[in-house]
Amino acid sequence: LPLMNYLEIIGTLIGLLYLYLEYKASAWLWIAGIIMPAVYIAVYYHAGLYADLGISIYYILASVYGLICWLRQSNSSGKHPSNNSNNSNSGISPTPRSLYLPLTVIGIALALLIGYILDIATDSTVPWADGATTALSIMAMWMLARKYTEQWLVWIAADVASAWLYWYKDLWLTGGLYMIYAIIAWFGYKKWKSI
Repeated sequence: LPLMNYLEIIGTLIGLLYLYLEYKASAWLWIAGIIMPAVYIAVYYHAGLYADLGISIYYILASVYGLICWLRQSNSSGKHPSNNSNNSNSGISPTPRSLYLPLTVIGIALALLIGYILDIATDSTVPWADGATTALSIMAMWMLARKYTEQWLVWIAADVASAWLYWYKDLWLTGGLYMIYAIIAWFGYKKWKSI
């Protein structure tokens, strides 16, 4: 198999681990969230998915931010951050309604801006779709760092759209992974909503 196939397989396996850790609300998800996008940077570059490459860099930085937020929250509640049974679900809450409009406006603006940049500055064959999935992912990652339950719904939209995009670009394993993400995200949403 070519190197890109091996990297795609490794990224897929780490992605599944990441999703499991997110479902469990384990702070370890952020470590997987640093490793997985680092692997995918090469895959996306090779496939010409430049916004996804850029979002991978964002994911690495956002994972560091998310880890800091979750550890701070654990420390402020007086619980040891490595003791997942005591603290893994603390701080999970619904997205404040006051954020719905700003998040929607920011998401649309980001999608248009990223799509426009990709359209004029790269050879991307799917600039607007790439921009839209990237914008959704940026919003979902921020919501995850804040432990908002509805982050799962944003991920579902991003995952389904991303799966289509990856299949279009012949990244079959990655597209399949994102459909699995979308299915498990639904169960994650139900689990977090019940907390």
